[in-house]
Amino acid sequence: MHKIRLTLAAMTLAGGLHGAALAQEPPPPPGGAGLLTWTPEQQRYGYRNMEKVTAVHVVPRGTHVKELPLAPRQIDPKWPWIGAPQTVASYMAAMNTSAVVVLKDGKIVLERYGLDRKPDERWTSFSVAKSVTATLVGVAIKDGKIKSLDDAVTDYIPELKGGAYEGVTVRQLLTMTSGVKWNEDYTDLNSDVARAGVVPGEPGMNPIVSYMRKLPREAEPGTKFVYKTGETDLAGILVSNAVGKPLSQYLSEKVWAPYGMEQDAIWVDDPAGHERGGCCMSMTARDYARLGQFMLEGGKVDGKDILPPGWVADATRAHQSFPPGGVETGYGYFWWIIDGGYAAEGIFGQQIFVYPAEKLVIAVNSAWPVASKDELWQAQAAFAQAVRAAAK
Repeated sequence: MHKIRLTLAAMTLAGGLHGAALAQEPPPPPGGAGLLTWTPEQQRYGYRNMEKVTAVHVVPRGTHVKELPLAPRQIDPKWPWIGAPQTVASYMAAMNTSAVVVLKDGKIVLERYGLDRKPDERWTSFSVAKSVTATLVGVAIKDGKIKSLDDAVTDYIPELKGGAYEGVTVRQLLTMTSGVKWNEDYTDLNSDVARAGVVPGEPGMNPIVSYMRKLPREAEPGTKFVYKTGETDLAGILVSNAVGKPLSQYLSEKVWAPYGMEQDAIWVDDPAGHERGGCCMSMTARDYARLGQFMLEGGKVDGKDILPPGWVADATRAHQSFPPGGVETGYGYFWWIIDGGYAAEGIFGQQIFVYPAEKLVIAVNSAWPVASKDELWQAQAAFAQAVRAAAK
């Protein structure tokens, strides 16, 4: 991958999101693939107002809220990056960060906001939603609605029979090893990730299923890792087909309400009105942190398992290992494996870091000037390492 060296100061200029608050509410920016090319001003408005941009499902909260008390000791990390000293404030300004919430032992040790965001305002997740979808696969297995990870995907989405997904298992879907050919280039509006779900589908069929069933196979199932947002959308359709409910309702019933999230979430729909399993939930920064805490606690609600025994450990271990030198060391079930823990990641700087041994959760929301770049992920990883050091 071609790399462009960016300092944090340069990224501040590139983002251009700081200054006076918007004088009036702007018109909603374009939805669909257009959100990959939003201007900084469109990001600033659209990421916190996705329900004004496109159709969504609501994930209702429950009657109680899981408290996140302030820890007696608050942290204020300082660290070097590319030869310059960094603070939380300088990092957030440079990286166009709208929120940081850090939990240690379930208590808040750091909470900051930027881009004029308020604590009760939601922010879109992009691919952090993938990790939620994978967790719902586990819940459906615990409920007996999905029999096994070794079941065929076509058992739950029969429209995929006869194509490249014939013989692909649910496990291979969750580990991105289906062998189906896919292009995840966010800068190319003709890529699969930009076109899936937007191109009109066959009559009576979900457009994402229609798109995915026509893709060719490039490798035997289980032999090649290729990151595919379309497959996480398929996983979401698979879950809702298996449980007979919308993803938003199932998530609300099983996790959102009983665990005690503080606000309703929203989940962006595909053109057929089905929640995108691979993208775009919106929630408060504290609810991002609560999701990480839910995983840290082993996927339990009031001490009761809602996931199969060992699911969290299995989902967050490296089923695929990557060469050394990168931020991520491997991939689990729609969770990225990192040094000391695991993470849910979304383009433009959305991330939940979970460090089980340290009982530490770091939630970050941002509006990066580009969807994904090695230097941006490296800078965010350096921030997480500084938080880890300060929280010891």
